[in-house]
Amino acid sequence: MSTSEVIVTDGALGYTNLLDASLDALYWALEKVGAPNVEIVVAETGWPSAGEGHDPATIDNARTYNSNLIKHGQFGTPKRPGKGLEAYIFALFNEDLKTKGSESHWGLFYPDMSEVYHVDF
Repeated sequence: MSTSEVIVTDGALGYTNLLDASLDALYWALEKVGAPNVEIVVAETGWPSAGEGHDPATIDNARTYNSNLIKHGQFGTPKRPGKGLEAYIFALFNEDLKTKGSESHWGLFYPDMSEVYHVDF
C-alpha cells in the first residue's frame, strides 16, 4: 500500500501510495465543482490472500495491505493531513462458492470463522 519514497508529485504535494493520490484527485475535483465539504468514504478496498500461479495475491501481501490501510487511516492525505479516512475492508469472509483464483480469497476469515490472517484494528 505504501512506500517510504515519493512515487507521485503533484505541485508541492508528494505521494507515497496510490490511495492518497486518488483521494486527493477526488478532493481537488470536488473543490473545482463547488463541493469542497463532501466527505469521501472508501466503500470497498482490500487485497486477496490467494490466487493462481505467480499471482501477487498472498497472505503476506493481504496482511500488509490491510494493516497499512488501518494504520494509515488516521493520518489523512497530503492535501488533507490529519483528516481521518473512513474505509471498509473487502471482505470479511472468503467466499468459497465464487470462481477459482483470487476472486474467492478476499476475506479476513474463512467460512468456518477461523482467521485467514491477523490484523489489529
